[in-house]
Amino acid sequence: INAMRPASTIARNALALGGRMVRAGTTTEAIDNEIHKYIISQGAYPSCLNYMGFPKSVCTSVNNVIAHGIPDTRELIAGDIINIDVTVYKDGFHGDTSAMFGVGKVDSLGVKLMDATRESLELAIDMCGPGVPISRIGETIESFVGPLGYSISAQLTGHGVGRSFHQNPLIYHHANEEPGEMLPGMAFTIEPILCQGVPDGIQWPDGWTIVTEDGGRSAQFEHTIVITETGVDVLTA
Repeated sequence: INAMRPASTIARNALALGGRMVRAGTTTEAIDNEIHKYIISQGAYPSCLNYMGFPKSVCTSVNNVIAHGIPDTRELIAGDIINIDVTVYKDGFHGDTSAMFGVGKVDSLGVKLMDATRESLELAIDMCGPGVPISRIGETIESFVGPLGYSISAQLTGHGVGRSFHQNPLIYHHANEEPGEMLPGMAFTIEPILCQGVPDGIQWPDGWTIVTEDGGRSAQFEHTIVITETGVDVLTA
């Protein structure tokens, strides 16, 4: 746990830095540049940069972008919602986190979407602990989200994290029957994506950006957690 803490702390602070930059007129490229400089200044490396050819240091997913948006020169405008996803490599370990931010005044439907996504993550974390079935994460999220009328992206999952950026176990955010239980020392991300409309995504020709099939907005929050002997430690909190 202690070995993963430095990377996770830098990721948390880098995400907060990006969040403070979110305002109308700012470009996602500018956010990426500042986060990159901060991570390097901490003697760490942005895990996303050059990962399977990804060209930037963070992912910035705006409005109907489900995930893996590439920072660019588009200026944010009032009413946008944006997810900033930061992963940091430090001392041989990765720490991964993301959050939503509103640009100026966001409409009530957008605010409710972001709030529900944050709460679904919190509920999932709260039920984690040694001996708990991993599938309980998806069950918990779906039981909360269903009555609210949102759909859950099943194309993207949480994942084990540590010495590797992505490793087992896979963490599904919808009801599932995957085997396995949480064990002390197990580290993984929980990162639900909720959509206002259909959860199906289409990948752009850039090979990374995934947008909702119907143009509806999506939201995502993420933490890196470690299962302990008595419960859970949220490393990126």
